[in-house]
Amino acid sequence: MLEVKNVHKRYVMGENVVHALRDVSLKIEDGDFVAIMGPSGSGKSTLMHVLGLLDVPDEGSYRIDGREASGLDEDQLAVLRREVIGFIFQQFHLLQRMSALENVALPLLYSEGKLDLDRAREALERVGLGNRVHHRPTELSGGQQQRVAIARSLINRPTVIFADEPTGNLDSTSEKEIMATLRELNASGITVVIVTHEDEIGRQAKRLIRMRDGAVQSDERLSPLTPHPDSTRAAKAIQAAGFQVRHFVQHFVQGIRSLAANKVRTALSMLGILIGVGAVVAMLALGRGAQRAIEEQLSSLGSNLLVLRSGSARSGGAVRMESGAVSRLTSEDAYAIGERVPHVRDIGANVTGRGQVTFLNKNWSTQVIGGSASYARMRADVPDVGRFFTEEENRARTRVAVIGRTLVRELFEGKNPIGESIKINKVSFQVIGLLPAKGSNGFQDQDDRIVLPVLTAMHRLLGKDYVDYIDVEVDSPLNTEEVQASVMELINKRHRISGSREDEAFQIRNLAEIQAALSSSTRIMTLLLSVIAAISLLVGGIGIMNIMLVSVTERTREIGLRKAVGARRGDIQAQFLVEAVVVSFVGGFFGVLLAWVAAFLISVLAGWATSITLGSVLLAFGFSASVGVIFGFYPARKAASLAPIDALRSD
Repeated sequence: MLEVKNVHKRYVMGENVVHALRDVSLKIEDGDFVAIMGPSGSGKSTLMHVLGLLDVPDEGSYRIDGREASGLDEDQLAVLRREVIGFIFQQFHLLQRMSALENVALPLLYSEGKLDLDRAREALERVGLGNRVHHRPTELSGGQQQRVAIARSLINRPTVIFADEPTGNLDSTSEKEIMATLRELNASGITVVIVTHEDEIGRQAKRLIRMRDGAVQSDERLSPLTPHPDSTRAAKAIQAAGFQVRHFVQHFVQGIRSLAANKVRTALSMLGILIGVGAVVAMLALGRGAQRAIEEQLSSLGSNLLVLRSGSARSGGAVRMESGAVSRLTSEDAYAIGERVPHVRDIGANVTGRGQVTFLNKNWSTQVIGGSASYARMRADVPDVGRFFTEEENRARTRVAVIGRTLVRELFEGKNPIGESIKINKVSFQVIGLLPAKGSNGFQDQDDRIVLPVLTAMHRLLGKDYVDYIDVEVDSPLNTEEVQASVMELINKRHRISGSREDEAFQIRNLAEIQAALSSSTRIMTLLLSVIAAISLLVGGIGIMNIMLVSVTERTREIGLRKAVGARRGDIQAQFLVEAVVVSFVGGFFGVLLAWVAAFLISVLAGWATSITLGSVLLAFGFSASVGVIFGFYPARKAASLAPIDALRSD
């Protein structure tokens, strides 16, 4: 039973106040067939909208099955419309991108979380459209579209149907068919309320209510009322108002179809996100590639390694003391450090110089390094072809050499040089191994060098009685600072360096500190590049918000229809949010593909190292999805806040 008491409804139009309903009171029993008639502006449509919960009165009471409806929130009203009420609109309000079958099944999306097409087909067959189920609204006549609307109103098996001018846009034949269908529905026990301005249509009802100037002018019983049992679905429906997760899948499907209906606009929306994600991932790949290149180059110098040299960076070489002697490192210093400083895993004295290398009729100028037998392991220079020299060969000052790949290319034309004899500054050496390829570090070719036993290099080639630097390998990174301080203390004490000269006589460098500094610089550059690229994502997000706002404006009637058939605020908001996130997600996917292509081209054409990591991809996807949620939230909320009747009336 529907009952209104002393209902008032006013609309403010500028400075004027229009009284659409004035102190209306009436009661509609279950199973009745009521026609509300009156001229335009009489308030009949407003009364139907109030009775159908599409609008709320400014004053008065409205009770459904004894339950006061004026105190219900919007979601509870939506559930009541979904479970108890069916609407037949004069303009049909069918979604053009859906077939007749899908239009009829639309209310089931909000009542059951799925589009039950079998049930929708039964409803269409009931109204005589079983052979038109897959036709879109543009392929149906006006009468057929109205019957689709009737089938949609029946899909949730309502107890009352409201029909607003159901025959207003139809020819006489279709008019008779629609009225026959409504009488049949009423005969099955459904309460029917129609609004019409045609007396011929109104007199086919069991009860005729005439209105003028917002008030009930007359209430005439035309046919006796067949009693029907009271319905309690309204109370149950109100209790059922809660969020159901299963709706999300259908919201996703509906969102995809909405986006597909406007392919060009959707593609333009995705373009901003695509460029933004592509730029972010490409910049992160470039930065990560540069960082890896630095790490690889520094790792080739050795790990946990301290390098002790004579002189300071300011003096540029060995320091001359007050007595005239020069402070230089010796091989004995290396032995002392290895024996007296704890946490030292290995020690190696080294000398450097230049040499002219000849083989047959070819010659090449290269860097000559004299190192200990542990040089290969400490400096990550273990030969991948041949072998490194031993400590016995070093003590015996054996003339053996391990050469880099540049010399193999320049002197041996890529052929295996193992066992061949070369001359360095006219001194013969036998090649026993090939150093691993390390490439260029930007300052020098790391493959353009020869490594000899340190004693051989000092006494048979370079003529030095001192060493240029000492490599100190620490057993653990945690002990680096302790070993560094102990080495400086020991070496200053051995060379009797006064306190005022300690900072100038010797210097010790920690390769890990250099690596950390370079890595930090790379991270900062990567961050700056990523921030710049992220601006593209921000612009793309603004584009999404703009497109979604346009979509809300264009689809206002659709929003009104969805609310009329039972969509709650959360349902509408979820659908528009899903659409925004889908745009962002798909744009992000193609953005990652774009970044991969860009990184590949940068590597091939520019020769720069790039590295796309899973973390950067997930970061970009997460950011793009966040953009969709953040910039889609306002349009979605705006759509959800529309009143059903205002949305249905929009142009």
